[in-house]
Amino acid sequence: MPWTPSLSVGVTSIDEQHKMLFEKADMLFEAGRNKRAKEYIGELLDFLEDYTKKHFSDEENYMRSIHYPGYAEQKNAHDHFISQLARLKRDYEASGGDLLVILNANQMLLDWLTKHISRMDKKIGEFAKGR
Repeated sequence: MPWTPSLSVGVTSIDEQHKMLFEKADMLFEAGRNKRAKEYIGELLDFLEDYTKKHFSDEENYMRSIHYPGYAEQKNAHDHFISQLARLKRDYEASGGDLLVILNANQMLLDWLTKHISRMDKKIGEFAKGR
């Protein structure tokens, strides 16, 4: 599932990072579907793990800068997702590169991104706009 304007938070820096996460999630899905080398998928997982941490840090800094009241809830959701992604990465490595693990990882990533953005991140943009 690609990023669409309906997922826009209304904060350019956050939207741009969300677009990149969707692009890399799609690349991860395509790599798994096309049975690309384990190392390539491993590199994508490493990138997603690092980029997600950077994105969450940037988003959390932004929320603090505008005194967003839902910060604690967002921080908890971010921490939970980082642990889920780390577990999926370990499962993938332990499985020896099992395609099903990578497809499940991609589905989890896309589900989380769309639900988190539409249910939680959009509220950041609404709060910022209302200030």
